[in-house]
Amino acid sequence: MSLKDRAKQLKTDIPAVFLALKRKETPWYAKVVAGLTVGYALSPIDLIPDFIPVLGYLDDLIILPALVALTVRMIPAEVMAQCRAEAEDMWKDGKPKKWYYAVPIVLVWLLVVFLIVRAAVAAQA
Repeated sequence: MSLKDRAKQLKTDIPAVFLALKRKETPWYAKVVAGLTVGYALSPIDLIPDFIPVLGYLDDLIILPALVALTVRMIPAEVMAQCRAEAEDMWKDGKPKKWYYAVPIVLVWLLVVFLIVRAAVAAQA
């Protein structure tokens, strides 16, 4: 499997892991790891900040794919196959069909911006 194919697979596997997180058939330990994986994938905070040359992108190239691979191995194969099929259906013409899944992420970013502005205004006073 080429690097390009693996990147495409990762694009499908992260939403599939999210879908498997909600399934009753997924074991509890796989749900814990899946929650960590999805949280890390969606988190704006990296273990190694991206502005550090070379090392900054190391987590995107190694840590996230390793977490996804570990999670996929913990989820039963038939559940993962169903979740991958659902994840592929979620995308239409390169855009997600259910755009409202992005709402919590946008709300978190708005909260962060609000808190930064509030702290800056309080520091000025």
